[in-house]
Amino acid sequence: MINRTKLLADLKVQVRDLESNLRARFATHAEYKNRLTADWQAARDAGRMSEALETWAEAQFTQSAVAWVLACLFVRFCEDNDLLDAPLIARTDTRGQSAVARQEAFYLQNPTASDNDYLRDVFAVASRLPGLSDVMKVQRALLTAPVSADMGKQLVRFFRASNADSGALVHDFADPDWNTRFLGDLYQDLSEAARERYALLQTPEFIESFILDRTLTRALDIYTLEEVDLIDPTCGSGHFLLGAFECLAPLWLRKRPDNVNMALQEALDRIAGIDLNPYAVVIARFRLLVAALKMAQVHKLRLAPDFHLHIETGDSLLHGFDQRDYTRAQVSLALNTPQENLAMGADHLYQHAFAAEDLAATNSILGRKYAVVVGNPPYINVGDAAVSSLYRERYESCYRQYALVAPFCERFWALCRYQNQSQRCGFVGLIASNSFMKREFGKKLVEGFFPKIDLTHVIDSSGATIPGHQKDTVIMFGRARGPTSGTVRAALGIKGDPGIPTYPALGSVWQSIVHQIDLRDSVTEWISVSDQSREKFHVHPWSLKGGGATELLDKMNHVGSTSLSSLADVWGGTGRTSADDAFIAEQGTFSRFQIESIAVRPLIEGDNVRDWSIRCQTEGIVPYVNGNCLAISNTPNLHRYLWPNRTFLGNRATFGQGTYFSDGKQWWSWHQITVSRLEYTNVISFAEVATNNHFAHDSGGNVFKQTAPVIKLSSQASLNDHYGLLGLLNSSTACFWFKQVCFQKDTKNGWDERYAFDGTKVGQFPVAAQRPTVKAREIDRLTTQYSSLLPNQLLKTSVPGQLEIAQSRTQATRVRNEMISWQEELDWEIYQYYGVLDQDLTYSGNPPEVKFGERAFEIVLAQDCAAGSKTTIWFERHNGIPTTTVPSHWPQDYQDLVERRIAGIRRNRDLALIERPECKRRWAAEPWETLEKAALENWLLTRLEAPDLWPRDASPAPRLRSVRELVDALSGNDEFRRAIDLYAGWGSDAHATLAALIQQSCVPYLSAMRYSESGLRKHAVWQKTWALQRREDAIDAEVVRQMAGAAAEDISNEQERRKKAEVGAIAVPPKYKPEDFREGAYWKSRGALDVPKERFVNFPGLERGNDAGSPMLLWAGYDAKARALALTSYLYEMLQREGVDAARLTPALAGLDELLPWVHQWHPEIDDDLSMSTGDYLQGLLDAQLAQHGLTLEAVRTWRAPAPVRHTRGRRSSAAVQP
Repeated sequence: MINRTKLLADLKVQVRDLESNLRARFATHAEYKNRLTADWQAARDAGRMSEALETWAEAQFTQSAVAWVLACLFVRFCEDNDLLDAPLIARTDTRGQSAVARQEAFYLQNPTASDNDYLRDVFAVASRLPGLSDVMKVQRALLTAPVSADMGKQLVRFFRASNADSGALVHDFADPDWNTRFLGDLYQDLSEAARERYALLQTPEFIESFILDRTLTRALDIYTLEEVDLIDPTCGSGHFLLGAFECLAPLWLRKRPDNVNMALQEALDRIAGIDLNPYAVVIARFRLLVAALKMAQVHKLRLAPDFHLHIETGDSLLHGFDQRDYTRAQVSLALNTPQENLAMGADHLYQHAFAAEDLAATNSILGRKYAVVVGNPPYINVGDAAVSSLYRERYESCYRQYALVAPFCERFWALCRYQNQSQRCGFVGLIASNSFMKREFGKKLVEGFFPKIDLTHVIDSSGATIPGHQKDTVIMFGRARGPTSGTVRAALGIKGDPGIPTYPALGSVWQSIVHQIDLRDSVTEWISVSDQSREKFHVHPWSLKGGGATELLDKMNHVGSTSLSSLADVWGGTGRTSADDAFIAEQGTFSRFQIESIAVRPLIEGDNVRDWSIRCQTEGIVPYVNGNCLAISNTPNLHRYLWPNRTFLGNRATFGQGTYFSDGKQWWSWHQITVSRLEYTNVISFAEVATNNHFAHDSGGNVFKQTAPVIKLSSQASLNDHYGLLGLLNSSTACFWFKQVCFQKDTKNGWDERYAFDGTKVGQFPVAAQRPTVKAREIDRLTTQYSSLLPNQLLKTSVPGQLEIAQSRTQATRVRNEMISWQEELDWEIYQYYGVLDQDLTYSGNPPEVKFGERAFEIVLAQDCAAGSKTTIWFERHNGIPTTTVPSHWPQDYQDLVERRIAGIRRNRDLALIERPECKRRWAAEPWETLEKAALENWLLTRLEAPDLWPRDASPAPRLRSVRELVDALSGNDEFRRAIDLYAGWGSDAHATLAALIQQSCVPYLSAMRYSESGLRKHAVWQKTWALQRREDAIDAEVVRQMAGAAAEDISNEQERRKKAEVGAIAVPPKYKPEDFREGAYWKSRGALDVPKERFVNFPGLERGNDAGSPMLLWAGYDAKARALALTSYLYEMLQREGVDAARLTPALAGLDELLPWVHQWHPEIDDDLSMSTGDYLQGLLDAQLAQHGLTLEAVRTWRAPAPVRHTRGRRSSAAVQP
């Protein structure tokens, strides 16, 4: 039997090895490289991709690797289940025929052949067998990849491997039921890269069965059997197709009992699938073939009918007829044949196809109309700008940063058989990400598309446990016609599964959906079902919450006298960069790299807006002055810093679907910016993504990222107007309202879910006539006081003693408790504003301190925990103590008030919906110890960067210094010693402490020490990009010299002409991922664009012989010239002092070699002392050292570091060096 877990783990190894093998062959096998390059270029020319060749080729290595593995696996499955006349790979049959003997015979006939040739012969034999020929055809192009002989031998050994003790095959595919579900596991998890690229995700059988029951089964009630057909345009590994076959095949067998094979083919002819991922299609084909063979009771492939399957590789959103106008197209196409439709739409057919795609077959499938369209569209956004542009041209619902659910909704209905206002129209059913319901991109889908179609059922499945689904989902059903009634059956979520059920199909929420969906006005603990007004589903956003939440939301909307947006002059952040790794960093980073201060501003991100306060921890490159973008030529240090990312930044998509380059936009500018907002004062900002509503007042001077949008009231608004509004927005009532209309980003249940509080939804908040101004001002005052007591503020002027820190901690705790208390008063006051309460339950004077866990709702929760109806996780996660009674140390009148509040929560449904953890402020501050440690770390690292340790000018020249040397230089500094003692304990070893601390704040000088193998491959692509950029710069400079005195426009035109002719369009290099770096700290420092933000560069392997335990460092703020000179000086010092062998010298010379292109580029001037440029001087030194030690540039550049040493202590975000 198949051991799924072991099989998956073992096959992953084979796929990785095959990928590496093909990657190496790509570098050495000209025909293979030329073929892939031609395919890549054709796809780029067709606008189907914008990624670099190397990035796209990686995906092809994966596809081919999986194709080889799957081909072997299919043969083994057939072999082990006795479907072959003779074994081909591993078995010995009952007649004594063995696969080994067959292979030996093959070599006798082909004496120069190797194991990969034998496998190709096996595949050829298999592809000639009935049924398998239709499966293997999809793989033919992928199996031509030139796998090496050694790799072929490894595959044969793997699939032939046996247990040393028993002699049984390690992987046995024999299964009396011919169950192919294990292939679905492989489809989803065999390749991490493919899973991410194609958003691979299996649809569980209980979901597939539910959707088919409400689509295919019902189609059989209104159509004849001959008329019923089905397509899954996102078929994946074929779950819906298999379910459809299991439904249709028995019906056809009953209709044609005299010809089983023909009956099964009739069923297969009515099932179609398309998927973008070639190996998903192969798996779906094989699974469907096995199901057909089983139903036909065929036990030998040789005797099997040659079943034809209608499952193809292609892009359902591009291929087939282009439905630009849904209603008009459906009416005009309803009565046509597929061939007529394709002929009519020939001008709109997308013509490009990859090697694994059969364009004619795909267009034929997508040119038809189907009685049933079902599927599970990918839950991702489009990753490639070129493809996204093609989709936008075809689908009106592709709006803003859309997810694929939007165009696929259009496509599903467009593929369905249309009969307006008729019962004889087709059925649509899908499970999809619910992101469109509340995120801004869904507006056009909801308000533009859904009103055109008959949406019949909307089911909130977000509370159900669906294996593998990490995003919240919605299930929708509809008919291919216009709306026929004024209502839509809706299943509204009340509560999610309390835990992960052992059998998800039997989970509480899912069982409620199954049993209640046909019971109108049914309510359980988990969901409520009702017929909702169709108009509600034509207005964005949707709210699918039951249990009275919808009614309370309607009440609030009715009470609110006006919307928030009507009170504000401006909405949204200052702007967005669409390249945060290049433009945003921790405070102090950009000054470290001498970026001109005119281009740097304090920047607020959403994560730094919490609990009424704004913490400014980051800064941004904001190259704007007086409303205009700075000229990059006027900020040379900024130019140097951003130049490595020029191609990436210039290829960011503009709103007109061009790029910065094509639209003539400055490549160093922000993606979107409202420059007038750079000078705003007196605004309210809020966190765009958080578990709760976090709004705060800002007096001015900061730039706000799009994740921290701002509200600017009219110029006539007073400070009290701002605070009154701030109090409303920070209330628990507002939190409830926001969570009904804003997108839930997580699949967690309850108070730990994060929401996207986007500006549009926040702007719709119904503002009550009254305002809690006094209470809001008091909380804001306490917030300011609390911030002043935190460790980072204490350390701004000096390093305090332990007693001073302890006193600040006590004061901070007291102030925090006062904030909690005043927030309670504010919340309970606002309940009256919105009609949640009809009595005043606020305190008349200054309320006493309230600790976390003592609020009225928390006492109710603690009582429920004690009764066993709730869990204590709220208290555990927040380090709170459950309190089941009102604290006796409070004043008696306050105790009585809280008792009345508790009683109100127990009896008032509306109040109970708000007074619960989901809507109450969490006050989830970091522990004091964490804040203290972070503040001390920052102080120590900043002190180690000081100019007295690292001179900023050219004299004296910078030099490498050991950690011990730095510690010795600071040993007499009292504040430094006190900071060390506070950080690591009294009397701690300063050298050991700093060595460990610096480890998290530096990155090695050499790329081979920074990157993993995958990272080095990406780095090589970036190096090619830089070489092409330098060629562009050389052309620009050359044209300026040649055309001196010519008009600026003429010069620019000639520069563009030559760059286009001599360089061409530079492909966008790939982003990095965490696994591309050898250490997590390097990734946290560099990020996806590998941008330098580190404090120090370290030089592993170059420690001084008499102090080998002390890392050698260089301040990261030095430019390439200073680094190269410091490294060279240190190398010569080492050579003279202790001697260095070639093995130790090789990486050091590699580091110098990597710096030289940057020295040549940015420091080409002649040095008077050298009578040559610094780059030429250093090049000569490098050449001399190579010759002296018998080394070559090739050996130096291909040097690889040993496996990294894993550190046990936590890692902080810091930054690393880029030349």
